[in-house]
Amino acid sequence: MDIAPLLELNDGRQMPLLGFGTYSIKDPQIFVEAIDTGYRLLDTATRYENESEVGRGIADSPVSRDELFVTTKLPGHAHGSQGPRIELTASLEHLGLDHVDLYLIHWPLPRIDTYVETWQAMIELREEGLTRSIGVSNFLPEHLSRLVAETGVAPAVNQVELHPYFPQAEQRAADEGYRIVTQSWSPIGRGSDLLDNPVLSEIGAKHGKSVAQVVLRWHTQIGAAPIPKSATPERFRSNLAIFDFELDHDDLEQIAGLETGQRIGGDPRTHEEF
Repeated sequence: MDIAPLLELNDGRQMPLLGFGTYSIKDPQIFVEAIDTGYRLLDTATRYENESEVGRGIADSPVSRDELFVTTKLPGHAHGSQGPRIELTASLEHLGLDHVDLYLIHWPLPRIDTYVETWQAMIELREEGLTRSIGVSNFLPEHLSRLVAETGVAPAVNQVELHPYFPQAEQRAADEGYRIVTQSWSPIGRGSDLLDNPVLSEIGAKHGKSVAQVVLRWHTQIGAAPIPKSATPERFRSNLAIFDFELDHDDLEQIAGLETGQRIGGDPRTHEEF
């Protein structure tokens, strides 16, 4: 069984290097199978409307809760000093858990400009043990610098859109400056033609791996932690089987040449979800 190695977070806790994205999946059995396959990190969110199903999958799995790393995310409507406590309490009830391992602010919502106040509330939730670690999602360098300057606490994780077409070198450098782990959502470029890219196909043939496996290995080698999503057992098994080969310098140079600078998802400067 393949199990992802662990990363050290800046708060002293550990997180699997590769996780299972749950966006749009509502079948609890898929989560049971993912855990059985070797996934130990499950990533959900209030906005995904599947926390209850994820919780049932966790409850039905023979793997103990202590071996799992569960992430969920705060929706935009709950920003502020009180919303995080209300929302995390509801998330824990849906998940059937007494704590999550990582709680993220889903989007910064800079127009609303309450993410610092929200972050202070997240710090309190961590201190009370309702979440073991806290982090953010889709935060830009300027958002991170404000959090640290005004609260003295850096997020443990920043989950951002990241794939070979949009490698986010500047963002990754900013995260690294605060010892924040950059976690990749849409790591294989959901909705793009990335999986059909001839350069990646050639690299995959060279290593006897699929394009998806090449891309996920690229994430881990540039220091990012991918959370691919798949509802197909064969696919999510292969997504985890990426630690038995290594991309060489030439491979990495070719992949670097694929950058387009184009996002698939929303721009954190303007995107809003409530």
